[in-house]
Amino acid sequence: MKVFVTGASGFIGAHVTRTLLSRNHSVVVLAMPNDPMARLQGLRDNINTIHGTLEDTSLLEKSIESFQPDACIHLAWYTEPGKYLHNEKNIQSLTSSLSLFETLFKSGCRQIVAAGTCFEYDTDFGYLHENTPARPASLYAAAKLSCSLLGSQLAAQAGVHFAWGRIFYPYGPQEDQRRLVPAAISALKQGVSFPASFGDQIRDYIHVADVASAFCTLIEKQAAGIFNISSGVPVTIRHLLEMIGQLINRNDLIQLGALPYRNWEPPFICGDNTRLRTLGWNPCYSLKEGLLETIRESSLPMNVEVEL
Repeated sequence: MKVFVTGASGFIGAHVTRTLLSRNHSVVVLAMPNDPMARLQGLRDNINTIHGTLEDTSLLEKSIESFQPDACIHLAWYTEPGKYLHNEKNIQSLTSSLSLFETLFKSGCRQIVAAGTCFEYDTDFGYLHENTPARPASLYAAAKLSCSLLGSQLAAQAGVHFAWGRIFYPYGPQEDQRRLVPAAISALKQGVSFPASFGDQIRDYIHVADVASAFCTLIEKQAAGIFNISSGVPVTIRHLLEMIGQLINRNDLIQLGALPYRNWEPPFICGDNTRLRTLGWNPCYSLKEGLLETIRESSLPMNVEVEL
């Protein structure tokens, strides 16, 4: 299958690209101009690259028309840690995404799979199912939900399969160092204290390789509709940090209770992944296995040997 991937040099996109290649798909990726594509080192000879942005409509039209993709995995979006939730750049991401979909329809692409977020849901419902009511509490979530609703309607009119993967809490190798898991690993491996809240918040953490295999399954099964991309396993932040501390043998550096809870944080977020499993997908990583791999592949040297 010929697959066009946007956001391919990002955290999730790089793993999606690797998984597609491992499954013998032909891949063309969209990369920002001057993007070093560091996460895709070793793969540059195996993929075709379009250097541009989603706003380069003329370039996209010519490139997509030339490649004639069977499917597109759309991951590109503004997601700078600490800034993306309420940034107006989400509106541009939404507008550019809808323009991309129209270009894909015209090229004859028959399958689009795009990345959503668990933040689209009303998290007061506890375990989140695909039919759980939506209640976006940020501009980011509202823009994502709008993209899902508009994209699915436009695709239906064009006779194109449109799947929306709502991602929960991904972690794994090559994640941005400003995120919780890599930040904790980095601090502990350097022997630096890591302040945190008491950590009673419950989250659904899923290894990025399992996220990547989920997106690949959605295009291979020509899926349509909303799918939770989640582990389905509720984990407290406390347990997550304590497991990282145990694996690095520096639990003494984790300072639970040193920071206050953030007022906007939901107490419980966990997704039901039954619908995705019916397509034959299953997560491969337990939390411990995933954290161990992430620690081992961290760029900082280990103080001690880590064992599972």
